[in-house]
Amino acid sequence: MHVPDGFFDAVVSVSSGFVAAAAVALCLRGARRELDDRTAPMAGLVAAFVFAVQMLNFPVAAGTSGHLMGGALAAVLVGPYTGVLCMAVVLIVQALFFADGGLTALGVNVSIMGVVTVLTGWAVFRLVTRAARGKGAVTAAAFLSALVSVPVSALVFTALFAVGGTAPIDVGAVAAAMGGVHVLIGLGEGAITAVTVGTVLAVRPDLVYGARGLARPLVLRGADGTTTEVGAARETRPGGLRPFVLGGLGLTLVLAGIVSFFASSAPDGLESVAEDKGFLGSATDHLFGSWALADYGEVGGIPVGVAGVVGVGLTLLVGAGVASAVRTRS
Repeated sequence: MHVPDGFFDAVVSVSSGFVAAAAVALCLRGARRELDDRTAPMAGLVAAFVFAVQMLNFPVAAGTSGHLMGGALAAVLVGPYTGVLCMAVVLIVQALFFADGGLTALGVNVSIMGVVTVLTGWAVFRLVTRAARGKGAVTAAAFLSALVSVPVSALVFTALFAVGGTAPIDVGAVAAAMGGVHVLIGLGEGAITAVTVGTVLAVRPDLVYGARGLARPLVLRGADGTTTEVGAARETRPGGLRPFVLGGLGLTLVLAGIVSFFASSAPDGLESVAEDKGFLGSATDHLFGSWALADYGEVGGIPVGVAGVVGVGLTLLVGAGVASAVRTRS
């Protein structure tokens, strides 16, 4: 649901830019409490993974496709503050290097695809995991959080367009269309999120930020029969983080470099609704639309897999750099 240039007037574009900048600034401070020896190495990997999976459009209806947004996934894996930073990195790399999402709409995209999806996803996740505990509950909560976050972000887009869109719309009709198609996309997002979180839980449960409360307290028993709780035991695996990070990066490169060739070419939910409801024509050309990597290599004749690998590398470097800088500052 990358919003192009031209959809919004200057007031909404600038206002959304301030909101996005303020949210990122707040999250830079909040992430200091999340970025520890486990979360920091994961941040760059999560950003790169979200970038790769966003390339994999899947069909959801006749002539319409969808792709992962990733806000709920990022929040569950690395925490809500760090999750917003990961999403901002992905969206900035996409806008600057791949002409995916408008430059004037960058604030809108960070706000609805980053902030709204992360906050909504995290709120739903926490609500579910407070009612039920265990790894199964975490996986189910991840599915529900992702499912809900997608149509919520679509409805926020509709509300913003009603306020400052550059074309007249029937708000009710657009809201129904956006909500309907993005519920279908949310089902795909929920499945991807649940599989990813469930896999990490099975391999390295200590790396799932949202599951840290699952570990049982470590109890020391004295010779006299007394017991003392010394905190939650950390579930770890031998070999440190390097094998997991390298394995995750390898999978991410396969998704971006190979699986991306099989992604659906149908327009995504926003583009499909915009065409059907008559406001797609308000979109304007991207300033960097003639760059070689624009539209993931299609403009410059670069194979999509090569563009995907380049994007994964850029996102990983920027995401890891931001996480390292925030952690060092803390």
